[in-house]
Amino acid sequence: MIAEIVAIGTELLMGQILDTDAQYLSRRLQSLGISVYYHQAVGDNPERMRDTLALALSRSDVVITTGGLGPTQDDISKEMAAQLLGLEMKFDEDSWQAIRSYFDRLGRSCPENNKRQAMFAEGAVILPNHCGTAPGCLIEKDGKMVVQLPGPPHEMAEMFDKQVYPRLAEMTGGCIASRYIRIYGLGESQVAQMCAKWIESDGEVTVAPYCSLGECQLRVTARGGSEHEALEKVYPVVREIEALLGENVYAVLDTPSGSMEEAAGRELTAKGLTVATAESCTGGLVAARLVNYPGISSALGEAHVTYANEAKIKYCGVKPETLEAYGAVSEQTAREMAQGLRENSGADIVLATTGIAGPGGGTKEKPVGLVYVACADKNGVRVEKLQLSGSRERIRNLSALRALDMIRRAAINA
Repeated sequence: MIAEIVAIGTELLMGQILDTDAQYLSRRLQSLGISVYYHQAVGDNPERMRDTLALALSRSDVVITTGGLGPTQDDISKEMAAQLLGLEMKFDEDSWQAIRSYFDRLGRSCPENNKRQAMFAEGAVILPNHCGTAPGCLIEKDGKMVVQLPGPPHEMAEMFDKQVYPRLAEMTGGCIASRYIRIYGLGESQVAQMCAKWIESDGEVTVAPYCSLGECQLRVTARGGSEHEALEKVYPVVREIEALLGENVYAVLDTPSGSMEEAAGRELTAKGLTVATAESCTGGLVAARLVNYPGISSALGEAHVTYANEAKIKYCGVKPETLEAYGAVSEQTAREMAQGLRENSGADIVLATTGIAGPGGGTKEKPVGLVYVACADKNGVRVEKLQLSGSRERIRNLSALRALDMIRRAAINA
């Protein structure tokens, strides 16, 4: 079965919003063994929308549209689909009452033009919207299926998962399940070489590498009659890879999304450890990313942005003579920042960064991209020297990623 996703909305083409719906739907369809060959995006123009939907229907078994279900004159995706399938539009009283009830719950009057949202192609299966006003629908005709979903991601995901996914699962009679191994500390080529026997295998479990900024991941996938059956094949391979790569594996997830701060926060809170940070070139980015993890308040006691030398001396106890002899960007200063703040704060783990993020400020001896990251715990202080390149943002993000990984590893070995 081949599926195609059509995102509708001029705001997508203008770059005002990002199409995360297509990414979400592609992952969910993959888990059903449904191949997604094409993504399209089209604005709120009748002719272009009709042409786009016609092309999708000509080459795909299932066409899923997102957006274009609102109450305004340019929300015409249902009308265009009905025209292409040769179906009349019909008013659904139950949907209209549900829309009015939604406004009643908000304490607002329901505009009359919202009646447009209660119009559907004749014979369509109506998909109630439990998160907003726009119902979706599912139309089957001549061996084709058109699924029309609202554009807001939370509305789309809720409707697809609860009302569309089960129908498609019955049709496919099988499931593809994946687990994603997130890896830091090894390059993509190293991972590919170490895991070659799985990546190059023609067996029923496939392993594919992907890289992103500063890290990489492996997708381990298998097919089965159910998700449980597929995962029974996936997990033995995942465990073998984890054993091979060791602490370089920081997470195994059921979706490609995941972050180093989640891994660090999970290790800290699970062990009841406390952490403090002193940041120069990263400017609080390490602490900010840690705060993304729910429950980090039990671990993160204090965070300092110590850009100025005076702040390094005041909060971290860096010796003035160290700064004079070696400079703010040095292994010696990073070491004293981490050790000094640990003594002052009493935290179990302290992380410090100092470097030159650019674009200016570099010298021949200390070029832009030179960063020192230090981590202090009961076992002492470890300092890592980074030689990074790229934009200021890239250097800061890569430095923060290394810092979070050092916190994670320190927590594992605490």
